[in-house]
Amino acid sequence: MIKAPLRTVWKLQTDVEDWPSWQPPVTSVERLDTGPLRKGSRFRWTTPAPATPTTPATTLEITSTVRQMRAHDCILWNGPAIGAGLRIDEGVHLWTFRKVQGGVRVHTEETWTGDQVEADVPTATEALGRGLDTWLRDLKATAEARSGGRPQ
Repeated sequence: MIKAPLRTVWKLQTDVEDWPSWQPPVTSVERLDTGPLRKGSRFRWTTPAPATPTTPATTLEITSTVRQMRAHDCILWNGPAIGAGLRIDEGVHLWTFRKVQGGVRVHTEETWTGDQVEADVPTATEALGRGLDTWLRDLKATAEARSGGRPQ
């Protein structure tokens, strides 16, 4: 649970251009359209991917398209992630946000597809889980710091 107002958590998650300021693994973000983030919005972002037994260390360039968005409720995006020696044909990432007593419960699910993912599912699953855990920790820490740990 994140001890912060839902609007704070939502703004952090949907202000994609600001991700590098609070998520060290996100090294850059570029909006590929203008205006508020909405269904159909596209953005390109980069993040390092460590070496695995089957892939080299690389920087992934991810081009995401927002497929669904309900304010203060959920956001779904998808797209490919491509780096030197590593390709995820499609990642699908769903985030849901629920106001609960004392703050906000954030739930996330993500799937990856592609030949390299399917060739080593355990390694891909472990990398995906580690990345999601880091993202959630960074979101919680930043939201609570910005709100003083006070849900509203």
